[in-house]
Amino acid sequence: MIIAIDGPAASGKGTLAKRLAAHYGLPHLDTGLLYRAVGKAVLDQGGEPADPVAAAAAAQMLDLAQIDEMALKADLYGNAASVVGAIPAVREALLAFQRRFAATPGGAVLDGRDIGTVIAPEAEVKIFVTASPEARADRRLKELVGRGEPADAATVLADIRKRDARDAERTVAPFRPADDAHLLDTTHLAIEPAVRAALDIVEAFRAGRGRG
Repeated sequence: MIIAIDGPAASGKGTLAKRLAAHYGLPHLDTGLLYRAVGKAVLDQGGEPADPVAAAAAAQMLDLAQIDEMALKADLYGNAASVVGAIPAVREALLAFQRRFAATPGGAVLDGRDIGTVIAPEAEVKIFVTASPEARADRRLKELVGRGEPADAATVLADIRKRDARDAERTVAPFRPADDAHLLDTTHLAIEPAVRAALDIVEAFRAGRGRG
C-alpha cells in the first residue's frame, strides 16, 4: 500500500505522514528534506538556490546519509527548497530515488508536493492536506519561536504566500492536488483529530479492498 500525502508548507502533512507510517508499519520519506538538502548545499557553497547549474550539481551529489533533518528545519532552507524545486534538472535528479522508495516492497508513505501527481500516481491512497495561509503561518511561527529562532508574524505569513505562489506557478510539476486525492483541511483541526481523519481515509480504502 502506497500512501501519498501532499500539501503546502505547515499544513501538517509531515506529521500525518509520520503517524500513518508508524501506525501501518511502513517506511516514510519526507521528500521535502531532499530539496531542503539541495538548497542548503548550494547556500553552504556560497551559491544562489536559483542558479540552475549549482542546484543541479548539488542534487546530483546529494548524499542521503548526510541529511540532518533537524538542521534543515530552518525557514531559510524551506524557502531555498521551493526555489531549487522549480528547477527541472533538480527534480529530474531526485525523481528516480523517490520512485524507488515508493516501490518499496510492502508499501511506503511519502509526503511532499508532487507525490500523488508525479512520484507515485499509482498510489492506492492519496491525501491532499491543506489549511488557510493564516493557520499555516501561525503554526510555523510557533514552531520557529519554539526553536528559539527570531520570527515575525507578518513576515512568516508573507513567506508562506510567496512560497505557495512559487510552487503553484513553476513550469515543472506545478503544485496541485491529484484528481483522485482526498482533501483534508486541517485549518481548524488539532493534530489528533487530523490523524484520525487521515486514518479514516486509509481505512476506507482498506475496507474497500477487503483489508488485504
